[in-house]
Amino acid sequence: MAPFRGRGGSRGSGAPRGRGRGRGGRGRGGRRDTFTKARIEDPVEDGSDSDGGVPDIPSSEEEESSEEEEEIHTTVKPYSALLQSFQDSTTKEKHRNKRRKLGDESHQEEDIRDVSEEVESDSEAGEEEQEVVEAIIEDDSDEDDEDPFEAHFANPDENELSLRLKAINENQWATRKAAAADSAKCLISTPGTGEVPSKHRIKSPKDLKLKQKLQSPALEVLSDFNALERDLVPYIFDYQDLLFGARTARNATRLRQIACLHALNHIFKTRDRVVKNNARLVKDEELECRDQGFTRPKVLILLETRQACVRYVETIISLCEIEQQENKKRFVDEYSQTEEKFSDDKPEDFRELFEGNDDNEFRIGMKFTRKTAKFFSKFYNSDIIFASPLGLRRAIENGGPKQKDSDFLSSIEVVIVDQADAMLMQNWEHVEYVFDELNLRPKDLHGCDISRVRKWYLDEGTAAHIRQTIVLSAYLTPELNNLFSKHMQNVTGRIKYSPSYDGAITQIGLQIKQTFSRYDSPSAPNDPDARFKYFTSTIVPALSKYPKPPDGGQGIVIFIPSYLDFVRIRNYFANSTATQNISFGAISEYVNVPDVRRARSHFLTGRHSVLLYTGRAHHFRRYQIRGVKRVIMYALPENPIFYQELVSGYLGTSISEGKLDASEAAVRVIFSKWDGFRLERVVGSKRVAGMLKDTNGDTFDFI
Repeated sequence: MAPFRGRGGSRGSGAPRGRGRGRGGRGRGGRRDTFTKARIEDPVEDGSDSDGGVPDIPSSEEEESSEEEEEIHTTVKPYSALLQSFQDSTTKEKHRNKRRKLGDESHQEEDIRDVSEEVESDSEAGEEEQEVVEAIIEDDSDEDDEDPFEAHFANPDENELSLRLKAINENQWATRKAAAADSAKCLISTPGTGEVPSKHRIKSPKDLKLKQKLQSPALEVLSDFNALERDLVPYIFDYQDLLFGARTARNATRLRQIACLHALNHIFKTRDRVVKNNARLVKDEELECRDQGFTRPKVLILLETRQACVRYVETIISLCEIEQQENKKRFVDEYSQTEEKFSDDKPEDFRELFEGNDDNEFRIGMKFTRKTAKFFSKFYNSDIIFASPLGLRRAIENGGPKQKDSDFLSSIEVVIVDQADAMLMQNWEHVEYVFDELNLRPKDLHGCDISRVRKWYLDEGTAAHIRQTIVLSAYLTPELNNLFSKHMQNVTGRIKYSPSYDGAITQIGLQIKQTFSRYDSPSAPNDPDARFKYFTSTIVPALSKYPKPPDGGQGIVIFIPSYLDFVRIRNYFANSTATQNISFGAISEYVNVPDVRRARSHFLTGRHSVLLYTGRAHHFRRYQIRGVKRVIMYALPENPIFYQELVSGYLGTSISEGKLDASEAAVRVIFSKWDGFRLERVVGSKRVAGMLKDTNGDTFDFI
């Protein structure tokens, strides 16, 4: 095992700035949160802190409050002497108002690390002293060999760990299908070639190995688990990776509560292990205690909006007994919006995602002491980091590409990604970037005690296989499958969960002809060209043949999920001789509101026969477009709810208003063999295989 050598260095104070959606929902109109290398207008700290260590990320999201920014003078003693003074103290003296520094500066960072970096104020020092005293007199009754935390993080079997790491490096996985609720598809894989063990069922939080302080709140908040949760909970609390593709607005709260309970359980067990080992070292300074990572943050929670962050924080507070919340008012002011922005005609999933503060650029640290939860703690002093992918990337590259700092992610042990489907509608590259920065060897030591760093952290590349990753999404996509294959390679195993679909076509509720046409596509990289060729040679010539009603236009909406495909089709309609007699309008996520209003009006009155409409515009706005008589889908949407809204919503409205007969309404969809995931969600799990492989024909009609 190669020894770790930290490299020194300083970070610059430059800060890139890009444009995401505006804070408070001002920019939700589909603006892509692409990353640009300009400067963030956040205040920047000096090049070093008062203790001579490396400064934290200079971002307004992580700055301390004015009181916390003042230099705090702390007493720095050899830690064993400090613990002994706690143990021998009988006078119960009051906290000193001011502490003087002892010892030379070369040992300050190590000593401060040994007291868990908690001595930031007199109140926190008091909490830590009490915590250490409690640890000294507490026995090891909660250290259970059957506890997954012990087996996975604290005391893994080195021989078993070595074998599993070797299997992962050789891409050897044993996989089995598991029975799941509602006929869902559940694939479980473990590294190696042996049989995949089955999990015992867990009925309630009482059956989990929880810290004692979490047991009562967990029972109060969660009570008994339902059938779906019983499928998932054993794998989550056994530290296996989970890719869950059945998240909905209805089960989101329960999934969030389970994920937060697991994160808190991990943080508290890690913290208590460190404190107890501190107590043991008082009696035996030669004792080897491998109980830490390079840096303090242990849990990373990636979310899409600030309001989602508020929901997670509120859930965490409800699950732990916290007496004080520092900077809570500032957090509520900057992250929460309580007023309702949308009417009930907006769908449930849309309101859950965009209600409240929908700003998607943020990052914030949260720190726990014995009785306090502290918001806006600096990353290197935090236990949990909440962030959007865009916000975290900007924090990492705060000093520029050559001086980026991701050391605070070096010891992340649990990652939770919620609403991953919404992140796919943004710039997915930000998510991939964050995962590439996880569990790398830090460039600086940041005051860590190498003698207490767990051995598998010192072995380069191993920590990523110990880390647990939980991804919650409304559906699975090729991007999520790639994330699963590349970054979810846990030595304990991984599970992929996807529901069985009846199909969106069964929920239309209207007798409308729906035609699915398959085209040949030899390879995935060439699929966009094959799709465009089929569309221009087969679909476009038929557009001019549709009848033109005397009281309006043809009413053809062409739905195009990808913006790149949209640009290609828009240019074709504008420049091709084949479409010179077809008037058209266009609505994308980048079209401003007046132009959108004009395009919708011209389409309704018949001035435009065709309306080009992007998937991201529908995701961010959910426009109610009237005058629709036919829907053509250049490609199926990833979200099956979009299919229902375009068909039963748009066509259904025209039928209900008496402007269209159901027999004249029509839907045309083109697809290839590379669209299996999307097609399954629309036509159903039982039909998809036949439509992708049928050699008797390439056209399928549904009514």
